[in-house]
Amino acid sequence: MIAHSFKYTLKTLFKNRMLIFWIFAFPIILGTLFNMAFSNIENNEKMDIIDIAIIETEENENNKIIKNAFEELSDENNEQRLFNTKYVTQEEAKTLLENNQIIGYLQFDTTPKLVINTNGIDQTILKQVVERISQSEKTIQKAAEKRIENTLKEIDFREVNNIEALYSQIYEDVAKILEQEPNIQNISSSNLSYTMIEFYTLIAMTCLYGGVIATIAINQNLPNMSANGKRVAVSPTSKGRLIIGSTLASYVIQLIGLLLLFLYTIIVLKIDYGNNLSLIVLLALCGSLAGLSLGVIIGVIIKTNETTKTGIIISVTMLGCFLSGMMGMTMKYTIDKSMPIINKLNPAAMITDGFYSLYYYETLDRYYFNIVSLLVFAFIILGISIFSLRRQKYDNI
Repeated sequence: MIAHSFKYTLKTLFKNRMLIFWIFAFPIILGTLFNMAFSNIENNEKMDIIDIAIIETEENENNKIIKNAFEELSDENNEQRLFNTKYVTQEEAKTLLENNQIIGYLQFDTTPKLVINTNGIDQTILKQVVERISQSEKTIQKAAEKRIENTLKEIDFREVNNIEALYSQIYEDVAKILEQEPNIQNISSSNLSYTMIEFYTLIAMTCLYGGVIATIAINQNLPNMSANGKRVAVSPTSKGRLIIGSTLASYVIQLIGLLLLFLYTIIVLKIDYGNNLSLIVLLALCGSLAGLSLGVIIGVIIKTNETTKTGIIISVTMLGCFLSGMMGMTMKYTIDKSMPIINKLNPAAMITDGFYSLYYYETLDRYYFNIVSLLVFAFIILGISIFSLRRQKYDNI
C-alpha cells in the first residue's frame, strides 16, 4: 500500500504546475537575483578590524589560554587579524563602551564574561570567538586532568625514591598541556561571506517550503478535502502507510528541487561552498525532512481548505526563518540570549545554526547536534500526525 500511495502521490504532485513552479523554478530565480545583487558586494566592502577591550586582572594574567588566543587574533602581523584589543581597567572599559569606542569587553571571574550594549554582526563574531576559546580551554583542562589521573594510576609509590622529583615532572607535563593555545582558525574568511549567508538562507527556505508539498499531498488522502480521500476513508487502509507513502513522494520531489538548486548555483552561478559541500547537502536533506513533517501535521490537524493551509505553512515557515536570523543575523542572537527555547524547537534555527557551526567551530559536535535535532523533530511530528489521523472520524463525508 505504501508503494501505491507513493506512486499515486508522485503523479498527482507533478501535475500541479503551481507547486512545481514554487519548488523548482522559484529558488533558481531567487538565487539568480541574489547573485546579481551581491556578486560585487565583497569587492567593494571589506571587514573592518573589531575594537574590543580586555580588563586586566590577575585571573586574566593566569589564564594563558585565552590571553594567547586573543593576542594571536589581535596580532598586527596576522593577515587574518580580527580584533584590535585594548587592555584596560574595568572603569576604562565601561567608558570606552559607552562612547562606542569598542563593541564590547571581556572581564574575568571564574569564567570569561562578555559585556556588550548593542547587538550586531561584530558582537556576534566576538561572542562566537569567546565561546570557541572557552570550549577549547575546557578541552585542554580535561586533557590535563586525565594526564594526572593516568600518571598516578601507573605509579607504584613504593618504588619511588624521590617523590619531589616525581611531582615536579608531573607538574611540568601538565603545565605544557595547559600552555597549549586553542586551535582557532579563521576558516570563515575563505568560505563564509555575506553572499554565502544569503545562499544558505535560500537553501534553508527551500527546505522548509517543502512543507507546502506535504500539505498538498496529505490533502489528497483526507475525506473532507478530496474525492480520493473519501474513497480512502471507507477502505480498510492503514492511515500510517498512507502518510508514509505520501511523505516519501513529497520528499523525492523536494530532493529533486534541491538537486537542481545545487547544480544551478555551482555550475551556472559558480558558487563555492568550500570543503563542506557534503555536510551542507546532508544538513539540507535533514532540513527537508523536518520541513515536510511540518507540512504533514498542518495538513492533518488543521480543518480548513487547501488555500488556507498553504498560507498557514508559508506563514509558519517565514516566522521561523525570521526568528532564526535569516532576515538579519542579530535576530538569532537576540532570541538565543533572551528566549533560547524558541530556537531549540525551531527547525529553521536548527538549519541555520548547522550552517554557521561549520565555519565558527572547528569540531563538528554542534553540527551533528543540529542534525540529530532535525531528525528527532521530524519523526516526533510525523508520529503525532499518524496518531491524529487514525483518531479522526467523520459523521458524513
